[in-house]
Amino acid sequence: MDKNKIIVFDTTLRDGEQSPGCSMNTEEKIKVALQLEKLGVDVIEAGFAAASPGDFDAVSRIAEQVKKSSICSLSRAIENDIKQAGLAVQKAPLHRIHTFIATSPIHMKYKLKMSEEEVIKRAVHAVEYARTFVDDVEFSLEDAGRSEIPFMKEVMDAVISAGASTINLPDTVGYRLPTELGAMVKELSDFAGDRARISVHNHNDLGLATANTLAAVMNGARQIEVTINGLGERAGNSALEEAVMAIKTRRDAFGDLYTDINTPEIYATSRLVATITGVEPQQNKSIVGKNAFAHESGIHQDGVLKHQETYEIMRPEDVGVIKDSTLILGKHSGRAAFRDKINQLGFDKVSDEELNSAFEKFKILADKKKDVTDDDVRMLITDESLNQAKIYELVGLQISDCSNGVPTAAVSIKHNDEILTDANIGNGTMDAIFKTIDRLTGYSGELQSYNVTSVTEGKDALAKVTTRVVFDESSPSFVGHGLSVDTMLATANAYVSALNSYLSQKQRLAKNTEHQI
Repeated sequence: MDKNKIIVFDTTLRDGEQSPGCSMNTEEKIKVALQLEKLGVDVIEAGFAAASPGDFDAVSRIAEQVKKSSICSLSRAIENDIKQAGLAVQKAPLHRIHTFIATSPIHMKYKLKMSEEEVIKRAVHAVEYARTFVDDVEFSLEDAGRSEIPFMKEVMDAVISAGASTINLPDTVGYRLPTELGAMVKELSDFAGDRARISVHNHNDLGLATANTLAAVMNGARQIEVTINGLGERAGNSALEEAVMAIKTRRDAFGDLYTDINTPEIYATSRLVATITGVEPQQNKSIVGKNAFAHESGIHQDGVLKHQETYEIMRPEDVGVIKDSTLILGKHSGRAAFRDKINQLGFDKVSDEELNSAFEKFKILADKKKDVTDDDVRMLITDESLNQAKIYELVGLQISDCSNGVPTAAVSIKHNDEILTDANIGNGTMDAIFKTIDRLTGYSGELQSYNVTSVTEGKDALAKVTTRVVFDESSPSFVGHGLSVDTMLATANAYVSALNSYLSQKQRLAKNTEHQI
């Protein structure tokens, strides 16, 4: 074990997805997982395999495609959970089961209704059973931040003897201060010695998640559990980009400690996750926020121009931010030049189909926009990769509305090589669009959330629309993505995209069930 290496365990696809409004479908999770692999993440917690057939499908498909990162599934200390986790990750070259049980007095008394002896017995059995599926088992003492240290030592001794190689100490409710958490980690890290790696998973309820993570690293933790953009339940988790860049930037404090994260991929990863979930980092978010490297003050601007380090402790390019870049291509540019540009932006695994479709959209955009920026082309490629399931395809939209008038929408959709056309009225233009699409497809969706943002500045900016729609009460909501300089066209595409995601997953799960039978 390299005692200077900090293992980066990313749980964006599991804990991050538990953020309200952040659920992803299987194809989207695969896109994120492949980008996390490119980022250099050591362990990807791909989901909670036992939670649903959809979760199992996502974890198992990620396990089949990711080769360099270890694929992990969370499981309660219950045999069926552990079995599902083991089966889901089995095809990954590197795999792990992460099982847990609560150890705090409040959780044992009110949630588990179990004695300390029962908790230890359950924990040991969970680890032993997990070892029948994988060699790499992580055990979490849920709510370690409010657990008693003597009891945690008893649990640690027992599960390490049973075969756990990583012990995770979560501050599940984000309660601890950095000094308190650091002291707890120091004592338990010394107690574990070389028998197991100590990990931390910190929540951000008091805004201290990253500070607590760094305090833990300074006191012996050698794995950090983090998410992209700090996503997660309630106030979120420690953000990968913050913890990693703090360790890299403050070598004076962290000495020889390091991670294997390919930091120039941080911004691209952040943008992908934000695009898929529809949850944008706040503008002043550290590292990846829109204003992270912006300088409004004249004094700051003057200082940076004279010497960058006067007001910037990191270079934007260190995290993959390219400042003031425009795409030096026009409507007469060819595919070769376009491919060269997307390669420069880090999209090195784009299929010919995705490239051709994105290129055609770029040509249309170049006719309408004065300047096409890197963010524009990055969004074109991302949008294309997220909308590969085209069971229904929007081919035409005409809307009409006026003050005191009746909003109407006429929609043409392609399905099975047939063009379907219909029109409808609504309480507003969007409502008319949605009702028309529902009638054409035969699926009625309930819009749960709608978000529109501009990709860049200016009146001619691309509109990025994200919808979250429920089509079946027994299924989760599905996210749809639409992109256009016309906001209503982007809206219609986003709604159809959500429907395609729903139908694609429904068909795939049905096929899986047939194979199992």
